[in-house]
Amino acid sequence: MPAPPDHHDVFLDSTLRDTLEAMLLEAGDAGDPATLKQRLAALVGRYFPAPLAARALAMAERYVDYRVALGQLRTSGDPGDPAVLRKTLAAREQLRHQHFQDDEYQALFGREAELDQYTLAQLEIARNPALTPDQKEHALRESQAGLSPERQAERATATVHMAVARQTQDFDAQGIDERARYATRSAQYGDEAAHALAQLDRDEKNWQGRLDQYRQAQAQTRDAAALQQVRGQLFTPEEQLRLPAALALRQQQDGARRP
Repeated sequence: MPAPPDHHDVFLDSTLRDTLEAMLLEAGDAGDPATLKQRLAALVGRYFPAPLAARALAMAERYVDYRVALGQLRTSGDPGDPAVLRKTLAAREQLRHQHFQDDEYQALFGREAELDQYTLAQLEIARNPALTPDQKEHALRESQAGLSPERQAERATATVHMAVARQTQDFDAQGIDERARYATRSAQYGDEAAHALAQLDRDEKNWQGRLDQYRQAQAQTRDAAALQQVRGQLFTPEEQLRLPAALALRQQQDGARRP
């Protein structure tokens, strides 16, 4: 396993990836990687102190190359199949290690990679027909015990998150407006959490809206190149990896709503 990032390296901190993504967002749709890198060179001073600017720009340029390569990955098969998911994750991990050194990889992707492997293990256990229910339960507990202490702490809060998710579904079903949602959540979880959940609602609404646009494009054309262009306009490379599963879920939900 790669060594964890040097905790004395202020550059390789837990916010690095978010900062790079923020730079890319401000740079906008440049049309080609070279132009995007030029824009990042003009922006890097806003996001990193002068002593780190050159290092940050070199990292940002490799991050652009990584995202371009990520956007070219193609997946086939059922996205809910553990074997397909494992193959997809392995291809993505290979790209990450090609573009970043071990300490950089850990700072950028370490947390996500650990959770991805945990999720995959859970899916493989749940889909294993050779295991009895008791064996599955035992294997699931062992899988969670293998997480780092930090990830186990995050999992310990999952029950709260699930309760919030169920509450959000109820709000949606009842047509509860944003103001009433905020009042209810603030009383239960506090103002800070209510603000964060309101932003999650807005992000989810934005995501679902873009899924709607893409499904409309699918209904209007079967041209693969045209659809790829639409995907590039609506979704980031990371989001495009989620797209097959999101569309499959939408199809299942539509089918369940039909009489």
